[in-house]
Amino acid sequence: MGQKVHPIGIRLGYIADWTSKWFSKKDFPHLIEEDQMIRRYLKDRLKMAAVAKIVIERAGKYLRVNVYTARPGIVIGKKGQDIENIIKEIEDISGLKGSVNVSVLEIQRPELDAQLVSESIAFQLEKGISYRRAMKKSMERTMQGGAQGIKIMVSGRLGGNEIARREWMREGRIPLQTFRADIDYGFTEAMTKMGKIGCKVWIFKKELYKKTEREMLDEAAKLLEKEKIEEIAKAAETINITEDILQPVEVAGDEDIIPEEKS
Repeated sequence: MGQKVHPIGIRLGYIADWTSKWFSKKDFPHLIEEDQMIRRYLKDRLKMAAVAKIVIERAGKYLRVNVYTARPGIVIGKKGQDIENIIKEIEDISGLKGSVNVSVLEIQRPELDAQLVSESIAFQLEKGISYRRAMKKSMERTMQGGAQGIKIMVSGRLGGNEIARREWMREGRIPLQTFRADIDYGFTEAMTKMGKIGCKVWIFKKELYKKTEREMLDEAAKLLEKEKIEEIAKAAETINITEDILQPVEVAGDEDIIPEEKS
């Protein structure tokens, strides 16, 4: 009763994947701490780059860091200078020189990423914008982007009040107990003048193993396009056939006619 479960943690191994992909019996605690140091460094370094997720992969002495961001140009920098500096810093943290690879992956729809939505709300709260306005705008953008549901919760000294409280808004469906539901979760803390304000976001994208209305419409549109292409091809074939039939037949001239022999 009343126990809260992390929406991504409960789906690990089922529809969600781990953000650290490696296994080690001996150096397990050391490597976990190292992963956290790398993530903290990248989050501090790339504050304005809209970094949603950092996935760390290890294979022996090789380390690969995948940075998922909505602004890859800021991460890479001019002529790749920034990314080279980041690789050097990660090599110093991990102690693996010459075997660190950092790849930058672009997020196509940032309005459907819960971490980026929560960070944008926190950024607006730090600027002094009303929390209700920030929440409503974010919900509108996410629902227009194709989400089936969104829930936003902010807690702290909202509006500068002395007593901290919790406020939340929801639109659409958020089936937290359905394992096949693809629910993204994000959490950020806004550092305001009156103290910290926590911001949590849940975004229900779709149910896996079940097609959404948009996917069905896209499939129908593709089928219609195929039918149109087939009709055009058939029409083109018929035109070619009629052209071949109606081609003028060459009539032999007078010179080519052989006179009949008189009996």
